[in-house]
Amino acid sequence: MLKLLLTLLLPLPLLAQPAPADSARARRIAAVRPVLDKIYADFAASKHVPGLAYGLVVDGRLAYSNALGYGNLTTKTLATPRTVFRIASMSKSFVALAVLRLRDEGRLRLDEPAAKYLPELQRHPPAGFDTPPITIRQLLSHAAGLPEDNPWGDRQMGRADADLDALVGRGLPLATAPGEAYQYSNLGYALLGRIIGRITGQPFQAYVSAHLLRPLGMSHTYWDYRQVPPALLAAGYRRTADAWQPEPLLPNGESWAALGGLLTTVEDFSKYLVFLADAWPARLGPDAGPVRRSSVREAQQPWAFSNLNAGYRYPSGRACALVSSYGYGLRVSQDCAGRRYVGHGGGLPGFGSHWWLLPDYGVAVVALTNQTYAGPTAANFAALDTLLALARLRPRPVTASAVLRQRKEQLAKLLPGWEAVDKQLFAGNFFLDEDLASRRQTAQTLFAQVGRVLNVGELEPDDALRGRFRLRGERGSVEVFFTLSPETPARVQQLDLRLVR
Repeated sequence: MLKLLLTLLLPLPLLAQPAPADSARARRIAAVRPVLDKIYADFAASKHVPGLAYGLVVDGRLAYSNALGYGNLTTKTLATPRTVFRIASMSKSFVALAVLRLRDEGRLRLDEPAAKYLPELQRHPPAGFDTPPITIRQLLSHAAGLPEDNPWGDRQMGRADADLDALVGRGLPLATAPGEAYQYSNLGYALLGRIIGRITGQPFQAYVSAHLLRPLGMSHTYWDYRQVPPALLAAGYRRTADAWQPEPLLPNGESWAALGGLLTTVEDFSKYLVFLADAWPARLGPDAGPVRRSSVREAQQPWAFSNLNAGYRYPSGRACALVSSYGYGLRVSQDCAGRRYVGHGGGLPGFGSHWWLLPDYGVAVVALTNQTYAGPTAANFAALDTLLALARLRPRPVTASAVLRQRKEQLAKLLPGWEAVDKQLFAGNFFLDEDLASRRQTAQTLFAQVGRVLNVGELEPDDALRGRFRLRGERGSVEVFFTLSPETPARVQQLDLRLVR
């Protein structure tokens, strides 16, 4: 057993990858690869996973991928980034984007009752609460009041739509009132799959394949494991009594597959990550689809609060509170440092998977395993936390609006003396909140400490209408923070000065 385990943890040679961009950022990221390999090797060893494939997406490309162990223990087939794993609930965001695509085409509305497309709900609507009917938006964000159903939901794969219709027709018990609380519902996504099918007149899998998978070039992503070339298909296993036991692969089924039916590879899934990351930042210009950039960003918003972990610690031991929510088919988390994570895990008998995207940094990781519920969430957290630290990555800079740049130049000329004040520069509230004499006195006190101003720093925008810059003096600097008003032309409504040594 020890010899086998050691064999499993030997990394495979990398598959051929495009050369990284010739930049300092790319070189720093490349230098961290051995550290990432150790993070995933340590995870594989600690969880005794038969096989693991993982990848790093950076700036619109799969920058690195690797694998450990076996895709199939019986045939001794090694795992590679081209091995096809079942990804379970990682499938849900594809379903959500299909719903948003139909919304964008005007074929449904998110806030209309799900019963409009599921007449079975009208016969026996969920009862017990004085609330409006369940909406499509609530199904997308796990806020429909349906109970958390992971133990039950995982075993529904392969059931027919007739079973789903009958289940709904008998009435659905609710755990909470619709719209009031988050509870993870696999059944809710099966209902969304059924809604897609009824609107489009075809199985929802066919719609997702035609309008998402194929346009993204995901030619090695499947709904039915029987369509996967046997040499590429990962076999699923469960760890029992220090040994691996085979898990039969669950069938595809019909709308139930919306809860977690996809099978894919690290290489194929990276194309999806590139697409999700490319939605950021919001911008003008051509939108190649297959779903609008604005809708992809919408899916990545925190629509239903799920958890606050005030005591969260990164795998390194660093304490940093973490708040988590659910978007549309996606988990959205933000830590104490303001890092925003978007992603999802997946677990079904025989498989565990997870991915994280940091939209503001342009990086993402995905890891797939073939062991029951062996989710690599902690490994992915560790990988990104380590990457950002060692490669010294910073968030994507915010683009300042023309008016923000203009106001910055005007303020830089006005300070520190507040002479020849043009009151048109300021919003109507500005001198009512604090008069000119008081503002002039505050500025004189600060600049007396830093001495003569030597130069003006660059504008650092927080957003299109808020930013800061520094006036650097002989003995220190004064940071100038300002925000603009919601009018045209936008004027300075707030101005704060702070001493910086």
